[in-house]
Amino acid sequence: MPSAPISKIVILGGGTAGWLAASMMIKVLGKTVEITLVESEEIGTVGVGEATIPPLINLLNFLGLDEAEVMRNVQGTYKLGVEFADWYEKGHTYRHMFGAPGNPLGVLPFYQYWLRQRAQGKGGSLWDYSLNELAAKQNRFTHIKTIPDAPRMDGMNYALHFDAGLLARYLRGVCERSGVTRREGKVSGVNQNSETGFIESLALASGDVVEGEFFLDCSGFRGVLIEDSLHAGYEEWTHWLPCDRAVAVPCVTSGPLRLLTQTRARTAGWQWRIPLQHRIGNGHVFSSGFMEPDEATRILLDNLDGAPLADPRHLRFVTGRRKTSWKKNCVALGLAAGFMEPIESTTIHMVQSALQRLLNLFPDTGFNQPEIDEYNRKTQREYELIRDFIILHYNATKRDDTPFWNYCRTMTVPDSLTTKIEYFRQHGRVIVEEDDLFKEANWIQVLIGQGIMPESFSPLALNVGDDDLDGYFDSLRQIYARTVAGMPTHDEFIARYCKAPVI
Repeated sequence: MPSAPISKIVILGGGTAGWLAASMMIKVLGKTVEITLVESEEIGTVGVGEATIPPLINLLNFLGLDEAEVMRNVQGTYKLGVEFADWYEKGHTYRHMFGAPGNPLGVLPFYQYWLRQRAQGKGGSLWDYSLNELAAKQNRFTHIKTIPDAPRMDGMNYALHFDAGLLARYLRGVCERSGVTRREGKVSGVNQNSETGFIESLALASGDVVEGEFFLDCSGFRGVLIEDSLHAGYEEWTHWLPCDRAVAVPCVTSGPLRLLTQTRARTAGWQWRIPLQHRIGNGHVFSSGFMEPDEATRILLDNLDGAPLADPRHLRFVTGRRKTSWKKNCVALGLAAGFMEPIESTTIHMVQSALQRLLNLFPDTGFNQPEIDEYNRKTQREYELIRDFIILHYNATKRDDTPFWNYCRTMTVPDSLTTKIEYFRQHGRVIVEEDDLFKEANWIQVLIGQGIMPESFSPLALNVGDDDLDGYFDSLRQIYARTVAGMPTHDEFIARYCKAPVI
């Protein structure tokens, strides 16, 4: 007979991870479970992750949240992609935009025909055929699923920029109204069953005890439950991703609200710029093996758009993952599960995907090991695939101007990444696994943007005549130009649709 269903879930830690977990749990499980979230105002959260990717929009819809209301509450702006300056070589810039460039023709993706045109000295840039790129250049935005005069052509995929602290506060309100109980306090001890090692309750510094059957660890880098109590272990990847520090500071906003997360490679890492309605979020990710914190802080402060609004905040991290994200009756989420530096804005998405995976394998009080093993297998593979995509940005570079970039350019990368790079270089095709967050359109933009050009293209791309293909490319350019011209500016769209109150 099956074991009894779970009736008490305890979430340790608030922030985006904790309150996002509470949001999804209460939405799916409703009144069948008692959900308690334990957090301490004294501890606070990391709260620098302010950029997302398009699956977040699906999550907001699933939770029944109104996008405009969310945007107003989190000082949000829209995002069409990521800009990479000085990564391939100094003075070179490319963009990884959401959505595939161009429009498929027959059975082939557009980029195969673009490779054919390029081989003939035609076609221009691949990004000349990206609606997101063209809109971002003119700083224009609107909600558009399909192009009005070409309904078989996709519109714009988009994501959000927001203040992570404000998002956590907003989700907390949603959760508490839905029945989630918040307990204020620091954890002073974790009580485990003497025979099984399963967690039975959390002891708070106040003397209170919070009992549960299933525990979600959202306690950040430390991993109070998954590591301190259950000793899951950690697999670090600093030999491939040597950045291990960050310094962050907000500054006064200036100019129009850009539709991009902007990154610029520095001498031993990279700097981010994220526009919000009320400020700009900035940070410098760097390797302590190649740069001192004081120098990293100076570089950041010297390259702000406006006056800083707070003192710089320093963070330490180790890129990698827990060897086991689900152990006994505890699942680690967010930073407690592992860390991927935020170059491709995957942090919040990995919480979202972990929760979706967990709900698909949701246990009863028997906690069957096959479900736990499958969750851990899928989690491990997700981390490895994202890891390889991030390594690509560092390793595929011509930069040899600093010891850091020499190290990245010459380091040995995972065989899985080497295979993808060489297959694309030789055949113009991308090997994409089903579980990979980043699909063909993502890989080709970064591969080409980082200077890896194929030696050939699909022979099927030769089945279209030269004149017909030239006409197709011309028509795409005209359709995209008309579509962008009809959009309001980003600032106008926000003012009309989701302007946040002044704070």
